[in-house]
Amino acid sequence: MGGFDNILYNLPEVQAPTQKKLAFKEKLKWTLIILVLYYVLGLVPLYGLGANALQRFEFLAIILASPMGSIISLGIGPIVTASIVLQLLNGSGLVKFDLTSHEGKKRFQGIQKLLSVFFIIFEAFIYVQMGGLSPAQGFSPLILIFQLTLGGLMIMFMDEVVSKWGFGSGISLFIAAGVAQTIFIRVFNPLPSPNNPGLSAGALPALVQSLSAGDPVTAGLMFSAIAATIVVFMLVVYAQAMRVEVPLSFGRVRGYGVRWPLHFFYTSNIPVILTAALIANVQLFARLLANWGKPILGQFVGNTPVSGLAEWLYGPQILQKIITHSFQLADLWHALAYVLFMMVGAVIFSIFWVQTSGLDARSQANQMLNSGLQIPGFRKDIRVLERLLNRYIWPLTVMGGLAVGILAALADITGAYGTGTGILLTVMIVYRLYEDIARQHMMDMNPAMRKFIAG
Repeated sequence: MGGFDNILYNLPEVQAPTQKKLAFKEKLKWTLIILVLYYVLGLVPLYGLGANALQRFEFLAIILASPMGSIISLGIGPIVTASIVLQLLNGSGLVKFDLTSHEGKKRFQGIQKLLSVFFIIFEAFIYVQMGGLSPAQGFSPLILIFQLTLGGLMIMFMDEVVSKWGFGSGISLFIAAGVAQTIFIRVFNPLPSPNNPGLSAGALPALVQSLSAGDPVTAGLMFSAIAATIVVFMLVVYAQAMRVEVPLSFGRVRGYGVRWPLHFFYTSNIPVILTAALIANVQLFARLLANWGKPILGQFVGNTPVSGLAEWLYGPQILQKIITHSFQLADLWHALAYVLFMMVGAVIFSIFWVQTSGLDARSQANQMLNSGLQIPGFRKDIRVLERLLNRYIWPLTVMGGLAVGILAALADITGAYGTGTGILLTVMIVYRLYEDIARQHMMDMNPAMRKFIAG
């Protein structure tokens, strides 16, 4: 395994900053640079592209932050897929990593990057060879595969730049950027709709036009989508602010204490990203297999799956069906199955993420002790801290996973713009970004707090 470890430890990577703490302006600069670069790359078309069967596959494009037909059509798909595979292998015990040691974490990250590169090449090949992105006449498929691979590698390294030099992670940043762009265009676009030239493509102008024309059905559809989007935003913001605060004190400094926040969404947006990415990958391969003449995972009418696993993992538009008087009992069972899958998937990935990302009780207790903190009234013993933290962490992990799965699924089936999953992710990403900025400001103001947070 020595040779394999040498490969893992010498993979190309973005160099981490030499200074222990980057200035706020430095982090903001790199975050904005990568954000602008992502938008620019999303406008660069694939050279030699012919038919684009995935152009209107909106759910996939939003969740995987992949502008279809551009050089970054793969989006974050390969990175997230690699993370899912590795977490499942580690959680099932087939492959074990010692994530408590520096070497174990480095090995885990190295294998994840190697898997990401593999899935970048694999998915580029699949997209082209199975007809998702077909080359124009006279162009070799290898030209498209090379461009997709290059774009996937760029996304991978851009993610590293944000993680090491900016705020949050690149994956979260790209999802939020794509969702925000989609919502803005779909709500405010005044240009005529390609499906209905007499109506604006944006929901708000179309709502005004349909009310003026006396069209209650179209007005109801537009209003329900806008209302669902606003309600989901409000619910997620409210739930995101819920948290449990564990009182802590510095053992050597009497009278000075802090509160360790444990959020209701303890694992943040990671479980719903992984669950949604899993669904998006199923939909993607179902569509590619259908185009290939082998509808093993389901058949499609237009861009909507109508049979097989792909249909059950596609959120039905319940409000739209009720307004247009096309709702049937089968739609209710379909919606319940979709909600259940989102809930179960979010809980499973939430548990895996706690175990693999240092959010478990033992890791948190170690961080407390290393920062000179302890719970008032208890002796300074890692076993005591771990036992007390377990009372909060596991209930928050399960309940938070269930809640985030329910919110995402309900928003999807009510037809919120940007998809419910996309809205949920965007609100949580922006909220976490705000917390990251506030935390850095706190560290700048208080040297003791800097030691506490840095661990």
